Amino acid sequence: MTELDRSEVLRLENQVCFALVLATRGMIALYEPLLEPLGLTHPQYLAMLALWEKNPRTIKDLAEALQLTPATLSPLVKRLEALGVVDRRPSASDPRQLAITVTEAGMELLDKAATIPGAITERLQMDSGQLLDMYNILHTAIDAERRALDKDTP
Repeated sequence: MTELDRSEVLRLENQVCFALVLATRGMIALYEPLLEPLGLTHPQYLAMLALWEKNPRTIKDLAEALQLTPATLSPLVKRLEALGVVDRRPSASDPRQLAITVTEAGMELLDKAATIPGAITERLQMDSGQLLDMYNILHTAIDAERRALDKDTP
């Protein structure tokens, strides 16, 4: 590889990882003003989405859904509990596990949250085909990353 090739390959603006970081930051910035009236941060919103899908969930189940470690998720759930949108209690099926249950106040947020995906689509000014293409490309990348990481794990 020549010096010119190396300088082009290593340009910051040519890095896929950098494009993903910028896209992620921008997407989260689009969500912030929509989540503010709900009193939620973006990570809390993702946790609530998972809990609205399946309620209750154990910490372990919720961590798997969000692809986080339980240790990373626990402080987030404690903050949601402090907001009054979830309760943490020992699971009825296994008292060693904590069950996270959406409270009535948390369920009231669901109606407000239902407007967010449409608002994001409107803010992005992308048609449904473009959004579907982006979704598919991102999930293809996620699957490839998992395969690569699994291959590297002894």
